[in-house]
Amino acid sequence: MSTSVSHPGRLAGRVAIVTGAGSGIGRAAALLFAAEGAKVALLSRTAETGETAAAEANISAAFGGEAVFVRTDVTQPDQIEAAVAGTVAHWGRLDAIFNAAGISGRRFGDGPTADCTLDGWQTTLDANLTSIFLCSKAAIPRLIEGGGGAIVNLASVLGMVGGDEHFATHAYAASKGGIIALTRAIARYYAPQRVRANVVAPGLIRTTMSLRAQSDPEIIAELPRLQPLTGDFGTAEDVAAAALYLAAPESAFVTGVVLPVDGGWTGQ
Repeated sequence: MSTSVSHPGRLAGRVAIVTGAGSGIGRAAALLFAAEGAKVALLSRTAETGETAAAEANISAAFGGEAVFVRTDVTQPDQIEAAVAGTVAHWGRLDAIFNAAGISGRRFGDGPTADCTLDGWQTTLDANLTSIFLCSKAAIPRLIEGGGGAIVNLASVLGMVGGDEHFATHAYAASKGGIIALTRAIARYYAPQRVRANVVAPGLIRTTMSLRAQSDPEIIAELPRLQPLTGDFGTAEDVAAAALYLAAPESAFVTGVVLPVDGGWTGQ
């Protein structure tokens, strides 16, 4: 007979922001946060997917959870500030932010260093790293005002280890490594104000961002070596569960960590 430990309403009474909430990992996290009782602002620059995700989050909401969509381009400081301020004005506080927005820069010119275009580099860094700086900059004063809180940032295993020819997008890797460094700096500096900052670093996850990998026979053949726990892609829900832990009170003594959700990739 198997037993499980239940933690109902792990975010009950708390207010959270999730960026990149219209699809993929961000969407999965927004639905999970609402189901665990959070009042969640879903930030996405695409109205159609953001509104759909918010509607689904409200259906799944429990323990007082609630969801609203806020159309936001997280590369634009004024839009981020307005979204964070609006969240606090609407619900009275901010307890957590999960910065899940990001892109693959391949279509903009990302690639190996010698081949990566300047536009590919800058576009990728702006979308993946500068956006997290801007969101954290806006959120930290509100978290402090509420007595502390949690920042959870989405990086990647490619911010921790080098990739071979299948994963040779060096601006992307640099942006994800930068997220780890920035998060650790935030964690150490703001710890006395009870602001925690942690990283989730996924491996290959079955989302729209990884469609290229999902259709590449060579990468699929490598999965048993790369992610030996299952030999398969992970799910957005796997990553959302890790983000929930780092946003919830049960991780109150955890800050500055990188939590790989990678099926064993970085354990080799």
